[in-house]
Amino acid sequence: QVQLVESGGGLVQAGGSLRLSCAASGIIFRFFNGEWYRQAPGKQRELVAGITSGGRTNYADSVKDRFTISRDNAKNTVYLQMNSLKPEDTADYYCKVRQAQWEYWGRGTQVTVSS
Repeated sequence: QVQLVESGGGLVQAGGSLRLSCAASGIIFRFFNGEWYRQAPGKQRELVAGITSGGRTNYADSVKDRFTISRDNAKNTVYLQMNSLKPEDTADYYCKVRQAQWEYWGRGTQVTVSS
């Protein structure tokens, strides 16, 4: 059974930092691309950052130079380091892994940034 478990969310003041983790089980993680999405209240889910199985990364323009996605294949985990957080970063953050036709989602972790 595939499981993705996100952690690291919480309440932080503007300008602060959080690191999200997504621990995967039930898959050969190193073959999967990892992605972080977020969904703010009343808005559509959007891609925040992605990392390929080979380590290439991409970011939404709104988080470039503030967020960093990384992975540790030995720990089956993908991370999202979020710095210089803004109130508009407030959302539920979801992890997704995908490889070919397979994709799996976590249940999300809430991030709230106060002004």
